[in-house]
Amino acid sequence: MGKGREIALAAILLLIPAFSFAATEVVLTVDEAVAVALRDNRDIMLKAEELKASKARLAESVSARFPTLTFTGGWGVTRGYYSKDSGQSTAQATLKQYLYRGGKTASTIEQDRYLVDVSGALLDKQKLETVSAVRKAFYTLLLADEFSRVNKQILANAQAHLESVRTRYQSGQASESDIVAIESSLENIKEAYDRAYNQAELAQASLRVFLFVDKDTAIKASGEFLYEPQDAAYDEAFLAALAQRPEIRQYEAKLKADAKAIDAAKAESRPSVYASWDYYSRSHLTATTTKNWNDYNVIGLTFSWPVFDGWVAAHKVEQAVSGLKTTELSYEKTIKDIALELSTAYVSLKNALARIRASESDLKVYKDNFSSAQEKYRSGMVSFLDLSDSELKYAISAFNRKQAVYDYLAAKISFEKATGGL
Repeated sequence: MGKGREIALAAILLLIPAFSFAATEVVLTVDEAVAVALRDNRDIMLKAEELKASKARLAESVSARFPTLTFTGGWGVTRGYYSKDSGQSTAQATLKQYLYRGGKTASTIEQDRYLVDVSGALLDKQKLETVSAVRKAFYTLLLADEFSRVNKQILANAQAHLESVRTRYQSGQASESDIVAIESSLENIKEAYDRAYNQAELAQASLRVFLFVDKDTAIKASGEFLYEPQDAAYDEAFLAALAQRPEIRQYEAKLKADAKAIDAAKAESRPSVYASWDYYSRSHLTATTTKNWNDYNVIGLTFSWPVFDGWVAAHKVEQAVSGLKTTELSYEKTIKDIALELSTAYVSLKNALARIRASESDLKVYKDNFSSAQEKYRSGMVSFLDLSDSELKYAISAFNRKQAVYDYLAAKISFEKATGGL
């Protein structure tokens, strides 16, 4: 996308804030629909919040490296024990710094750092899936609108044929069974028209969900079925998928995080050492009303070793090892799934190109027939109904080509998603 196009798209998004979708109709191009989805889709927002939480957990883990300072203060009054009431105030400050925790702090920090990468990959995965779904839904809506228009044209043509047969019936040139047959066919065409309209409504509903707009908002897809055939090499695409797919980055980071989780679990059975400094201050108000202050401080080094914990640490290590094995299996399965997804999209892309070429050949034939029918109609050689039939066949062949291009675009979207390149 060029810089000028990006600026124009940004301006459109500023002019169409989220609350303005309460309007009756919104006209969007595929790029605008994608931009709105990336901005307002709740699944993406949820993943973004999960990423923020992961970063906060990492910051929390890093905080364990810093010393802690705790202040405690108190005040009390003793009544009825002395001849006069006695008051006492206390204050304590404790400074504590871990020097060694068996490597748990470092392992936890590294684990949480990799988990941030996992959350980032999951966010990218959600964006990839959302963009793919929005683009498919957009072209589905565009095709459904075209299908509805073609069916409306078919319905108008069938009604014209019915009127023609009725006229011929009145002059004795057609039988009543001819009228019944066309009326029955007309009912089927009306049903097909209603079905096409419902498909367009369903496509709109799907797009509304992805864009998170009001259910009463009518979305009008603005665009054309254009394509630029590209040669796709499976081997290169597979290598690109391994390098770009968020799932690959997700599991690579998860494997590293799980390895650090094992180290953190092992640290539970190791000794820990911390240094501390405690400052105490007390004041005492005696019966003779004299105030005595007692200040002192303690500097210490504490060594702690969980010699026996009931095998708690051992069980934690076992769980962490099992978690790593689960991630390894999921990683291997994901690679296989990506290969299958890529292979399926690759075959669909090839088949779609073949259908486009076939539909373009048919379109050329029906276009020539329609041009010929127009000339014959102008010279009075064919009726208006014959011309309408020829025009309808041309319209249907044009729709079939759009259907083939739609299949190609859908396959291309799937192929690009499979490679992680959307």
